[in-house]
Amino acid sequence: MAKLVLGPLLRHVDDTSATVWVETDASCEVVIAGHTARTFQAGRQHFALVRLENLGPRTEYDVRLDDELVWPESGSGFPKPVIRTGEVRRIAFGSCRAAPTQPLGPDALDAFAQRLMEVPEEEWPQALVLLGDQVYADEPTEATKQWLRDRRQGTEEPDGEVVHFGEYARLYHETWGDPEIRWLLSVVPTAMIFDDHDVRDDWNTSATWRAEMAEKPWWRDRIRGALSSYWVYQHLGNLGPNELARDPLYAKVKAQDTDVLPLLEEFAEEADKEVEGRKSTWWSFRREFGRIRLLMVDTRSGRILDEGKRQMVSDAEFEWIEQNTDGEDIDHLLIGSSLPWLMPHALSHFQSLNEIGARKPGWQGKAAEGIRQAVDLEHWPAFRESFDRLTRMIEKAAGNGAATVCVLSGDVHHSYVAEAEFPRPTKAFVAQLVCSPIHNEAPKFLRPGFRFSWSRPASWLFRRLATLAGVPEDLVHWRKTSGPHFGNSVALLDFDGRRARYRLLSATGEETASVLLGRESQ
Repeated sequence: MAKLVLGPLLRHVDDTSATVWVETDASCEVVIAGHTARTFQAGRQHFALVRLENLGPRTEYDVRLDDELVWPESGSGFPKPVIRTGEVRRIAFGSCRAAPTQPLGPDALDAFAQRLMEVPEEEWPQALVLLGDQVYADEPTEATKQWLRDRRQGTEEPDGEVVHFGEYARLYHETWGDPEIRWLLSVVPTAMIFDDHDVRDDWNTSATWRAEMAEKPWWRDRIRGALSSYWVYQHLGNLGPNELARDPLYAKVKAQDTDVLPLLEEFAEEADKEVEGRKSTWWSFRREFGRIRLLMVDTRSGRILDEGKRQMVSDAEFEWIEQNTDGEDIDHLLIGSSLPWLMPHALSHFQSLNEIGARKPGWQGKAAEGIRQAVDLEHWPAFRESFDRLTRMIEKAAGNGAATVCVLSGDVHHSYVAEAEFPRPTKAFVAQLVCSPIHNEAPKFLRPGFRFSWSRPASWLFRRLATLAGVPEDLVHWRKTSGPHFGNSVALLDFDGRRARYRLLSATGEETASVLLGRESQ
């Protein structure tokens, strides 16, 4: 009899339909609430994405494999799995969640799940947005490191890092297999995007970084394993019914009755070439939550890394993103970006300054590149052309009718709210909202540096240096209105018509921030 290995994960949900993802240990028929799907095989793993249609406001469900009940587990003390459709009033988000057993402070998402178990369903979020570093491929647990050593005797593969699809699968089992997390993901729909640690630290920082990685004998296998597993574990569930119907890879996977891993690895290798300007796939996607729109932007795989024309995403993909900011039928536009748009002022100016330095010949360029990789200077301001284009896009979107335009981000291991101000006032309230980390808190010795980077003296100094180097003036001004907040946390966005509020919850349940987003007249 087939067994349930991981899941169920509740993924895309709209007014009348939903998708539920599962992993099993053998080929089988998966039945959920009267809807079925046959598993497909990738390596030694088996997966299914079950599409449920004609749903009402609330549907309790279980999971059966070949007619055997496997979820909820016998004797489970968790609330029953349920799919809720309809109005979205609360969205949770955050990034950077190392495996629960890593000694990196309390796991805020696990603590959040435990608190939800004790409150009515009406208080649960209707969506969870995970903004990168769902797994740490280059920083696995001690148990996984030993498992890798036992498998790799006599190979050239890196000690303490995963490479292949099955090794990535183990990471997802560790991070999503925790009982409280498993329950949470079975009742709250999720949207996800990768960041660097889902592949490797500093992934696609620069052309120099890519050239260095290309020389590693194991890198080709690494990127194939990373992106093929990402497609299965994360990306597939981001797609709605229409996107799934149009997806040629998903059609091939469903039609093939043998191991599809070679097909997925070939696709992953082509997807990685996107940094060379080729459009093989877009990981960016759009999700509708009633009158709330989420645009999730791939800030890693789609980069153009020519030092003469560095871009966070290609022109074609940016045009798609810009087109999807239009619409007068939305109250709130959320732009999901694993990397922040608006950062501490000193760090923002320093990144733009460093980009110019890295273009210089000789020792100056090499020194700037070394600094770029050493201290992670790879956010939007380090792609200055794209930073300015994103700024212009957000300014335009803020005049389209929405009450708020907010960029949701993580990565930087402290949380904050920054309000944007443009030369001409916008109709919408514009803000950068950051929640990082969920479970990977920054060492305390780094915190003074983060605070200093927000200070006026640091901002003035680095703005002055950037100006002298030729960095153009910013098209937007911003001010921090909350933070910096440290420690593991989960953020909540509460919506009430055209009003919204950002709240930051620590792993202990303390509300460390509460910020009204919008203007009193909205």
